[in-house]
Amino acid sequence: MHGDFEAQRHWMEITAHLPISQWYFHDLSWWGLDYPPLTAYHSWVLAKIGSFVNPLWFALHTSRGLDDPSLKVYMRATVFCSEYFVYVPAVIVFLRHYSRLQGVGTWDYSVALTAILMQPATMLIDHGHFQYNTVMLGFVLASMSSMLAGRHLWGCVFFVAALGFKQMALFYAPAVFAYLLGICISPRLDIPRLFKIALVTVLAFVLLFSPLLFGSLYDSYRNVPPDPSGVVQSPPLLTSIRERVTLSEKSWYFPLLLQLTQSIHRIFPFSRGLFEDKVPNLWCALHASGIHKLHQYAPATVQRAALAATSLAIMPPCLIILVRPRRELLPWALATCAWAFFLCSYQVHEKSSLLPLLPMTVLLGGQRGLTRSTRAWVGFANVLGTWTLFPLLKKDELRVPYFVLTLLWAWLMGLPPTSLALYRESSFANGELRVGTRILHLGIYAAMVVWHGVEAFVPTLEGKPDLWVVLNVLVGAAGFGTCYLWCLWGLVAKSEIMGIGLSRTKAKGS
Repeated sequence: MHGDFEAQRHWMEITAHLPISQWYFHDLSWWGLDYPPLTAYHSWVLAKIGSFVNPLWFALHTSRGLDDPSLKVYMRATVFCSEYFVYVPAVIVFLRHYSRLQGVGTWDYSVALTAILMQPATMLIDHGHFQYNTVMLGFVLASMSSMLAGRHLWGCVFFVAALGFKQMALFYAPAVFAYLLGICISPRLDIPRLFKIALVTVLAFVLLFSPLLFGSLYDSYRNVPPDPSGVVQSPPLLTSIRERVTLSEKSWYFPLLLQLTQSIHRIFPFSRGLFEDKVPNLWCALHASGIHKLHQYAPATVQRAALAATSLAIMPPCLIILVRPRRELLPWALATCAWAFFLCSYQVHEKSSLLPLLPMTVLLGGQRGLTRSTRAWVGFANVLGTWTLFPLLKKDELRVPYFVLTLLWAWLMGLPPTSLALYRESSFANGELRVGTRILHLGIYAAMVVWHGVEAFVPTLEGKPDLWVVLNVLVGAAGFGTCYLWCLWGLVAKSEIMGIGLSRTKAKGS
């Protein structure tokens, strides 16, 4: 229980009972708030509603670690309601815009809608693991939908809302920035549009942080300290500023600066390490496999390496969407950029695979979205992504939901292990799946099935308790790496930036 469930419940507890200036300072050793302000405001609303039902659920201090079945029901209900208020409408509206833009019929739209809403990884993490990722993903889809409709200023507002709810939305930020910059310089320089986009983005961030900052000013006026315990150290960013500029703690603006730097410090926890637990990305695969141990390096060195690798990986999609700022390229660019961040960036969670999976899955609603090639790759990424989450889901006793939802989704999409129709010889004869793709996918599908059997019935070697989890990481990282390359190739082909169009490669497939 003392995992993400308790974290979400605890944030509701502190936002409901503490002054707003103390939200980012209160007892950081017990699931301290480390998400952006919009998550805190969301927690406050849910806590106020829940307190009407049962005040004991979020009672200050005494509710810690509460294991109440009715509380679980309420928390799951908040996930469902949040999803149906934000995510479901955003998916429907986005797919309508995207399908019309791509000239896709109602049947293809309906299949894509079902596939997105029933994504097993998203359902298991949010509904089973007590998360609200669909709120952030819904804002991202609303942003993309606005951009598809030509309402770029609303696109900025919705994307700031996504960033304000979960900082993981930064996985998409370089591609979004490149696209918005691209439409301002192509086909001609449009300074007024650039100014309006910049102004609206800044105002959206100001609006996002206003309750937190103005609340801190009010608490300072009432002499309410942000950290009554006095145990929280000064935020590193504030310390760095004070080394260069003389600041008085009695000045009117100091509470604003303290609150802003503390929230930034909590939102971007560079001190936590390169990755969380066992994550199927580049760094964890290198470290956990023993190929190259990374703990021998200083944290600053590892951070620079992650920054360099991520920058190199996001550069191709960002350059393409900058030079070819076409609306239909947005899902491809966001998927490629998100895969790059997941594979190479710093402080990655296993749950972060949801971010590249969403824009990759919406490709089903586009042109040629239900061809064997696209279905095979999108389905492969989703099944693999759900499989890599199994060690986490197992801790939460979600084995049965995992198998049911994953196999149901695979059956609906006609994918292994429920069906091999996509990978039969007829598929290759139609020119839509190359031999290499078939071998790669079927090999990894077979590895996933075998791994489940071994993990369930074969004990690990003595002294290697995480052996099967490490194998999960290695297979997952290799598979995700190929998904990044497929999305990048699709973006290159779709943009025709190298004189290679999908019309020329239609017969060859992928």
